[in-house]
Amino acid sequence: MNNLIGMPLMKTFSLTLAAAVLASTMATGCAPLLIGGAMVGGVSVATDRRTSGTQLEDETIEIKAGARIREKFGDRVHININSYNRVVLITGETRNEADQAEVERLVAGVENVTKVMNETAVTMLSSLSSRSNDVLIQGKIKTQLIDARDLLSNAFYVVVERGQAYLMGRVTEREANRATEIARQVSGVKKVVRAFEIISEEELARITPKKQ
Repeated sequence: MNNLIGMPLMKTFSLTLAAAVLASTMATGCAPLLIGGAMVGGVSVATDRRTSGTQLEDETIEIKAGARIREKFGDRVHININSYNRVVLITGETRNEADQAEVERLVAGVENVTKVMNETAVTMLSSLSSRSNDVLIQGKIKTQLIDARDLLSNAFYVVVERGQAYLMGRVTEREANRATEIARQVSGVKKVVRAFEIISEEELARITPKKQ
């Protein structure tokens, strides 16, 4: 009897876990880090425009910052931490300005962080349906970037919070403008915030692996 009951439960659990893993790979970025809300996925190491050392530092920044916020606030806030080339984007919600400022202070104090973009909102914490919708929008943007033949989709780090799309990455002005245009046309996107590190076409040519 117990085995018969356990099998469908295990199957349900497996499907749920698979769905969670799939969701965590729909947007570009470092290793996934969730602090109560929207997900961030992973880019291909081979085509990442950061050095391998920087990628590791970004992942470590996300883990350390997340741990500090969880320890300080628990579930009192909904915060997402995303680091790209040591620039940290903070999104989500806090219930008051004091918590908002403290979140930024904690993140800024993490080793190797060079800049903090605090895009949190002082408001009620977002609902599960709102966060799920953000995941869907992230997937749509990523799909459009993949379909764009003139862009390398893995060069972009996409974060969506409350319908606002944040675009990060080491890209040229041409690439930044094209990706911004694409994101703005995706249904559900309320606003596109550019958080790029702009590089020259010459720099892009230098860091792009040569085809054999």
